[in-house]
Amino acid sequence: MKRAIVINAKDNAITALDDVEAGDTVAITSAYGAATQEITAIKAIPFGHKLARQKIAKGTEVIKYGEVIGVATQDIEKGDHVHVHNVNSARFGVTEKGEK
Repeated sequence: MKRAIVINAKDNAITALDDVEAGDTVAITSAYGAATQEITAIKAIPFGHKLARQKIAKGTEVIKYGEVIGVATQDIEKGDHVHVHNVNSARFGVTEKGEK
């Protein structure tokens, strides 16, 4: 089983601790090692990248470490890859096309 970590209970984006393939079951653990849930990956997600812990609707804040890191530019399904192709940065105002 593949692994991911959730740092804050508010997080809707979690970090993959293994390379994940589409269809893999991902065990999510807290920062303290407690198992919290399992989800199925929709797409391949490289180690260190984010995946959606739950459905994130277009226009919704993406939260990691308990902080808003961006806004979804499209609906992101539970288990999908969360990255620059579907999130605008909250820090730098960069769009999905790389424009400011």
